[in-house]
Amino acid sequence: MPDSRDRRAAPSRAIPRPERRYRTPTVAVGEVAYLEVVTVNDTGAFLDWGQPKDLLLPYGEQRFRPTPGKRVLVMVYEDQRGRPVASQKLDRFVQDEATGLAPGDEVALVIADQTDLGFKTVVNHRFWGLLYRDDVTRPLRRGQRVAGYIKRLRDDGRLDLSLLPPGAARLDVVGEQVLEALRASGGYLPLSDKSPAAEIKARLGVSKNAFKQAIGRLYKRRLVVIEDAGIRLSPGNDGDASR
Repeated sequence: MPDSRDRRAAPSRAIPRPERRYRTPTVAVGEVAYLEVVTVNDTGAFLDWGQPKDLLLPYGEQRFRPTPGKRVLVMVYEDQRGRPVASQKLDRFVQDEATGLAPGDEVALVIADQTDLGFKTVVNHRFWGLLYRDDVTRPLRRGQRVAGYIKRLRDDGRLDLSLLPPGAARLDVVGEQVLEALRASGGYLPLSDKSPAAEIKARLGVSKNAFKQAIGRLYKRRLVVIEDAGIRLSPGNDGDASR
C-alpha cells in the first residue's frame, strides 16, 4: 500500500457559477433593488446584481439568513474600503423625512412591504413613502420598480404617494386604461356611472369618480359611446386617444 505521505492533495476546483434563469438589470451603487441570492458561505451571501462579479451581502448587514434562489431587498452602497456591498438594513439609508420634493412631482418607486394601509415604498432610493390601498391601481409585488407621483407631503415630512399623475393628466391616464380595457374586451365594457364603485375598482383599478370623469372626456372626444348599461368604442374608432 502506498505511503499516505506520498499522496498529493487534489487541486481545488472553483464552484461553478449557477446558470441564471434570466439576466438581472445592472444595479448601481446608491440604489435599492430586489436581488436574487446566488450562494451563501462563511463570508455572507452573494447576490446577482447584473455584474460579472456577484455582490456581497455581509452577515452583519443581513436581517435574516438568505436562501439561494430567493430574493432579498437591499441597498447597494460602498463600504469603508470603497467596495460595493449590499445591506438589508434599509432604515440606515432610507429616510422617513423627505426633502426637495413637492406634491405632483414624478418619482421612482421601489415597492418594499405590504401593510394594513397599503404599500411601504422607497422613493427615489432615498425616502420612505406610503401608497394607500385606495390609490393602488394595479397589482404590485415586493421589489417592483414603478413610476409614481407625490400625492401629499405631510407636516412631519413623510410622503403619501400615487401611481397616477395629478390633475388633468391623471384623467388622461385613466382614460387610456379604459380604452385598453375596451380594446381587450371587443369594444364594450358593462360599466357605467350606475355601476358599483367596487366593480369599477376591480375591473379597472380606479375610483368611480375618476372613471366617470375619464369617460366624460373620452365621450367629448368622440372616442366612446355611453349607453345605459355600459360604454362602447365609437363606431369606426379604434380607441386611439392620441387623435
